[in-house]
Amino acid sequence: MNFDLQWLLLGLPIAFALGWIGSRMDLWQWKREQKDSPKAYFKGLNLLLNEQQDKAIDAFIEAVQHDPDTTDLHFALGNLFRRRGEYERAVRVHQHLVSRADLPRAERDRAQHALAQDFMKAGLFDRAEEAYKALEGTAFDTEARLALLTLHERSRDWHAAVDVAQKLEHSGTASFAARIAHYWCEIALEADARQQSAQADEALRSARAAAPNAARPLVLAGQRAHSRGDHAQALQLWGELLAAHPTAFNLVTRDYATSALASGEQAAALDRLQALYRRAPTMDLLAAIATLDPAPTAQRHRLLAHLQEQPTLSAAQELLRQMTSEGTPLSADEAQSLRTAVSRAAKPLQRYRCAACGFEAQHYFWQCPGCLSWDSYPPQRLEDL
Repeated sequence: MNFDLQWLLLGLPIAFALGWIGSRMDLWQWKREQKDSPKAYFKGLNLLLNEQQDKAIDAFIEAVQHDPDTTDLHFALGNLFRRRGEYERAVRVHQHLVSRADLPRAERDRAQHALAQDFMKAGLFDRAEEAYKALEGTAFDTEARLALLTLHERSRDWHAAVDVAQKLEHSGTASFAARIAHYWCEIALEADARQQSAQADEALRSARAAAPNAARPLVLAGQRAHSRGDHAQALQLWGELLAAHPTAFNLVTRDYATSALASGEQAAALDRLQALYRRAPTMDLLAAIATLDPAPTAQRHRLLAHLQEQPTLSAAQELLRQMTSEGTPLSADEAQSLRTAVSRAAKPLQRYRCAACGFEAQHYFWQCPGCLSWDSYPPQRLEDL
């Protein structure tokens, strides 16, 4: 009995010493891992700054192995995978973070946002939509809704786009009235394609309610009235367009002239078009005026005046068409205006373009002034390529 007690008394200090040594070794190992982890992290950061992404990924993987609980390293690694196009690996990294029960709520939301970005980049739009919807009410709520808006536009889910845009506007992010009006116009076009006229009318009313000053609802509503033969309604709608958006009115000038003829408003419409043409001359307006005043001599006079003020290829083409159809030769003024228009249109094509950077120049360069590449200019002008 004394013998056993003696060994016990001797063994206690030895066991204590071994335990103390073991704890010191664990502490030393932990300190070493902590020391190695920042080194691997900074090594990966340095490689990333030097655009050596493959080596940076290896360095970050090493850092994660040394310290698997460091979320920042996981985020850095996942973002690197995404930038490299390795979306499956990025998804695995971010899904691991989302599934960690010990992760704080803010970090889990951050991982969920990164996961949604992975799906978006990978083209998995249905999964990206689910991931973004899971971020509602989080710090990433606005970013997620903006991404959802892009997704709905891509998939042409206009009703869902309207819903998300309205939520963004109500949250004070920005004004989405114009975009909402476009969405309702797209809904109206789809309804028309299905021959659902009542739904199209309702969608256009919603578009005008969303953005009363927007041009597209007026353009589309006028076109629908014109196509069903309600020319008085078309003229009224396009009259509002002319007052609010004279530039956008160019989109409907020819139809406007046709409706004016059909409803007996030729003189009033001609006065409006000529007044607008004097302020902002365009070929669309000139064509609409020609519809209301088709006299050949007046048309040719207007066209010559336009060519002298606006030497464009479209005007030159129309002058040649009229000359051919009427069989009359060009006057000296018309020939000069035609030469001016062709010369102006041809000038941008009489250049050399660098194949490396796209820098254009009138003169040929053996070394590009833009990117300093040698022999990067094809020895042909743009019009000859």
